[in-house]
Amino acid sequence: MSDMTLKPLKYKGLPGLSERQLAEHHDVLYAGYVKKTNEIREALGTADLASANGTYGAWRELKVEEVFAVNGVVLHERFFDNLTPGGSKPEGRIAEMIERDFGSLERWQEEMIANGLSSRGWVVLAYDLNEGRLRNYVCERHDQGGVWGAIPLLVLDVYEHAYFLDYATARKKYLEAFLQNIDWSVPNGVIEKYGLK
Repeated sequence: MSDMTLKPLKYKGLPGLSERQLAEHHDVLYAGYVKKTNEIREALGTADLASANGTYGAWRELKVEEVFAVNGVVLHERFFDNLTPGGSKPEGRIAEMIERDFGSLERWQEEMIANGLSSRGWVVLAYDLNEGRLRNYVCERHDQGGVWGAIPLLVLDVYEHAYFLDYATARKKYLEAFLQNIDWSVPNGVIEKYGLK
């Protein structure tokens, strides 16, 4: 099994999102999730399968924490992939899909902000394969709130470490800054990669 590797995170020059806020907290957390994923997967190689059970056991604990660590990696990578200084204009398929599924970009933004104010962890704009449409999902933790059959297109981190140095309790201002730095080519790239309609 190959090790998970660190990707460089993009966070320089993002208006309203200081490099100090993003680098000091995210780099450490992200590196920790990559490290723990690799440690867990190594431990799974020698864990006793015969002692597996639903109450407590090494195998169960490793598998539960594997989901938390892997999603910590994936969500942070997508969060940073989605950012570019000053953002870009939504266009192409993502713009068409937002219009189709939310009625307007403004309505989608209102819902993203409401979700960002409601969530304790993550907000994910995803394409739901079961419904054939976009949905905004709130994920309380890395391992809670994900929807099977949904492909994340845009990820927003709303844990306090993502904004507290810059905005303290003014989370809405952070959410507005995030919306101004979205790189819409990333969701379009995912749509194209999976041939989403």
